[in-house]
Amino acid sequence: MAFTSVIPPLLPKVDAILVLDGEGNRLAGKYYGDFLTSTTSSSSRAAMSTGDDSKPASANVTVEDLRASFERQLQAKIQGIAARSDAAEVVTVMGKTAVFCGGMAMGASPSGVGGDVRVVHVGPNTESELLLAYLCEGMYDALSNLMGGQTDRNMVLDNLELVFLLIDEHCDGGVILEVDGAKLSSSVLLRDDEDMVADAGAGESAPQGAAPSTTGMRGMGNGFGMQGGDISIAQAFRQAKQQLIAGLQADGM
Repeated sequence: MAFTSVIPPLLPKVDAILVLDGEGNRLAGKYYGDFLTSTTSSSSRAAMSTGDDSKPASANVTVEDLRASFERQLQAKIQGIAARSDAAEVVTVMGKTAVFCGGMAMGASPSGVGGDVRVVHVGPNTESELLLAYLCEGMYDALSNLMGGQTDRNMVLDNLELVFLLIDEHCDGGVILEVDGAKLSSSVLLRDDEDMVADAGAGESAPQGAAPSTTGMRGMGNGFGMQGGDISIAQAFRQAKQQLIAGLQADGM
């Protein structure tokens, strides 16, 4: 009798990827599979039975309530711990393994490099902690590259579109696509480049007198002028891209 069972591919998978500020607030993130994606999943039922006392388990509890409860429990375990970009820390929350990079140690004062933002990868308790740490370190490295080394709350919020692009380039449906930080940051900037070209095309096709699209151009004034104040790394990239596109269009006319 032939042996017909097929060994599934060894693709690393995660249950959630979160980007949290120093107080545990979610700045960006995604949940995958059945982990806190509906109120009827096994993980959601477990969360309702073991949830914190701030919100009683009831039929009115939403998925967002369950996620907030999980993130509060996570923050209670990781607050005050700073994990180096090449040495992720590991905690267990609601039976899940969570690894994280970033953050600031308790009582530490902000410095010119780094920030209080943490990248967290959540996986099943059967997953290798070393593998999850490797995935988390790769994404944190890419985030640091995109933010110019300033992984603080304000910088991340100013460049939130790049952070969501980073998550999508790193993971799709819980399956990890790329881990190398340099490749991830390059892929994100390439996709952002394509979005800018599409926006420029939409602006050209708009009726005469209509305002051009400003998608992905927060912090910039009309045309290529900038408003007062500092601009972020991503905004500086966008300004250069817009000027390059305008120059190519002028040469082709």
